[in-house]
Amino acid sequence: MNRFGVALLAEWRKLTSTALWWVLGVGMAAYLAFMGAVLAFTFAAAPPSPDTPAITGVDAALAVLGTLNAIGYVFPLLVGTLLVTTEVRHRTLTQSLLVEPRRGVLLGAKLVVAAAVGLLYGVLGVVGLLATSAPVLELVGDGIFLTDPAVLRVLGLGILVTGLWAVLGAAFGAVVPNQVAAIVAVLAFTQFVEPIARLGLSAVDSLSGVAAFLPGAAADAVVGASLFGEISGGGGDLLPGWAGALVLLAYAAVLTVVGRWTTFARDVA
Repeated sequence: MNRFGVALLAEWRKLTSTALWWVLGVGMAAYLAFMGAVLAFTFAAAPPSPDTPAITGVDAALAVLGTLNAIGYVFPLLVGTLLVTTEVRHRTLTQSLLVEPRRGVLLGAKLVVAAAVGLLYGVLGVVGLLATSAPVLELVGDGIFLTDPAVLRVLGLGILVTGLWAVLGAAFGAVVPNQVAAIVAVLAFTQFVEPIARLGLSAVDSLSGVAAFLPGAAADAVVGASLFGEISGGGGDLLPGWAGALVLLAYAAVLTVVGRWTTFARDVA
């Protein structure tokens, strides 16, 4: 096995040696199961209104299943961040560098492991969503439309984007190695800063295009479903899917480079 393969195996073992990774995964599935049931019932049972068009049919299914990215992305972000910051907090980064002194190899292994666990989280999130939203939409709505190509596309791309969120989390953890600060920043950005920024920027015509370049909006563009847009009555135009993917990759690349030449360039004791 080559050096990168050894580093990958070591990072995977470090991640799975604690319960936190699967606790977050189960928490993501449970949270999305709850939100999926609530949103499915809300869309299906909402009375028609001239001011607010009803979300029905395939659109309702897409809006509900889009919560994998719109709401659930905080979990892969957190697990990716913890993959890096835990080593800094517990001062095990020195031992890791003794085993693999090439810092770029070590950081690359962390990013690949983050992508793998992010994809796993995506699968868990889909299972949680379908477990509750499918029966609700079948009983009181128009159905879940699992054979519809648009629905299958949203599910597949949602899983891929979840993997990318975990990579972004690991790259962000390399830039902000203080675990408490990184967790607070992730929670504040995902729950408050970006939603408010998207809403505020979208309300100003000259700035509405800027909102499309925020990470959450770019991810919505890749997936092709935007719960934020459905709830806010549009929430600004999204980029084409390929452009959204490039924006997310650019964020990941910039954070990775900064992390490599800051946290992973410092002397360790």
